[in-house]
Amino acid sequence: MTLVCVPILVHDIDAALADASAARDAGANLVEFRIDEFFSGYDPLTEAQVLRLPAESPLPCIVTCRAAAEGGGYDGPDADRVAIYERLGNAFGAGESPPRYLDLELASWHRSANLRQKVRLAIDHPEQQRDLKTSLILSVHDFQGRPADLHRRVSRLAAETDAAVVKVAYRARSLRDALELLDLPALLRRPTISLGMGEFGLLTRVLAPKFGGFLTFASLRPSAATAPGQPTIRDLLGLYRFRSINPATAIYGVIGWPVGHSRSPLLHNAGFDHARLDAVYLPLPIAAGADAEASYLSFKATVLELVGHAGLNFRGASITLPHKESLARLAREQGWALDEASVSLGAANTLRVDRAPSGEPGAIRVCNTDAPALRDELSELAGPLHGRAVVVVGAGGVARAAVWAAQNLGARVVIVNRTEAHARALASELGGDIRVLPSLPWGEKPAAVINATPVGMAGGPAPGSLPCTLPAAFEGIPPAILDTIYNPAATPLVSQAAARGWPAIGGLGMFIRQARAQFRFWTGAEPPPGLFESVLASSDAEP
Repeated sequence: MTLVCVPILVHDIDAALADASAARDAGANLVEFRIDEFFSGYDPLTEAQVLRLPAESPLPCIVTCRAAAEGGGYDGPDADRVAIYERLGNAFGAGESPPRYLDLELASWHRSANLRQKVRLAIDHPEQQRDLKTSLILSVHDFQGRPADLHRRVSRLAAETDAAVVKVAYRARSLRDALELLDLPALLRRPTISLGMGEFGLLTRVLAPKFGGFLTFASLRPSAATAPGQPTIRDLLGLYRFRSINPATAIYGVIGWPVGHSRSPLLHNAGFDHARLDAVYLPLPIAAGADAEASYLSFKATVLELVGHAGLNFRGASITLPHKESLARLAREQGWALDEASVSLGAANTLRVDRAPSGEPGAIRVCNTDAPALRDELSELAGPLHGRAVVVVGAGGVARAAVWAAQNLGARVVIVNRTEAHARALASELGGDIRVLPSLPWGEKPAAVINATPVGMAGGPAPGSLPCTLPAAFEGIPPAILDTIYNPAATPLVSQAAARGWPAIGGLGMFIRQARAQFRFWTGAEPPPGLFESVLASSDAEP
């Protein structure tokens, strides 16, 4: 079983022990006491305080005094660190207890013959009993990125017979870096901790049991993380259902840049749990930059590696900004099946990968659930739209789906955008009865107005930055208002329209509709009515 370890930065002994009790109550198997910011040098008082940690801990513990050169807080003499490790390993006096593990950096281990000698004596102490035995974790860290000499370091770790456990942790620069870390336990064939730091490394922490990792770290609270990208134990055990992950678990996720804000993991992991499916859904960030072609090539390489990875069992993904058009392009290049909306829009948001019994990828299909969800929301809100005018504000990817939805319902479309050239390009690509205007109103009463811009989004542009999206532009012509933004639920546009008595909805319903369609596309099952809504409501109600 892959263990869950809560790291605790020690500044106060009593507070650290209280956190260890909280970690036990939260479901941890062990704790790591990081004493490098507490231990500044060896003296009897400090020794006595440090010895309290393993003696009074409610869980088995790792004690780590991480050197500053490896991202820790200890910058004192090596001799003092050797002395405290030796004393910890020999803690067999009255009221004393040794830690289960001591963690040392491989570089320090190789540099100091004195440290090697003293730690070997500590872990091979004749008084140690089987259930009290202290073992050694030898570790390699790089907070900048994947070490250029990674394979040399891994080989050196593998050769160290003194180590009961080996650990490799570096800042993952991409999902491909993370996939390399997942493969290390099988490569080393010994107890291994292999973790990616940063947002690209989250899957290494969550999927440790799938790949035979010895343990993973999870913080007690967001502010207590000891490495970038470390999840909380609540999210690890609850949201990602860590205890149920095994080598056969199917992997899904949300691909975009950025994806840390996405609420899709809440929905789909709840859906998998309710349906009792052996699957987990993760954020899968793929970076994108100003160079569109370079971003596409990165997206392509990463998706193909996810699909082709032998042990991952990657089954599908939601695709969000800015990669929706890249998914449709990749599908065309690879000969994957696309649905009608994806073909028409040149953009897709859902990938499904079937697998043969051998685990090899089989049929791969792509679809767009955004546009049909928007169409259905629009139809329910505004009623029959055949031959009536629908205004779409914006000319980006969301606007593309909105135009398709309105056209699919037989409406005449008016695209309004500050940059008229962008609107005309969109109209030209989609064709049909589309009029382009730089601003509103234009004299005709529209049946509906769709905000397809980020104006009003939490963290987005200020509501007044695009006056054409405000209800003041439609005084005297009350249309139905559909705002595609779902965070916040009551956007400025929806709030102002509702105050005037107009029919108005935000994007939450559309978001849930498209997520339900994705779940059906992947699993063939229908999530229970109200499940996704209740999950989001519970999340919103949390402090």
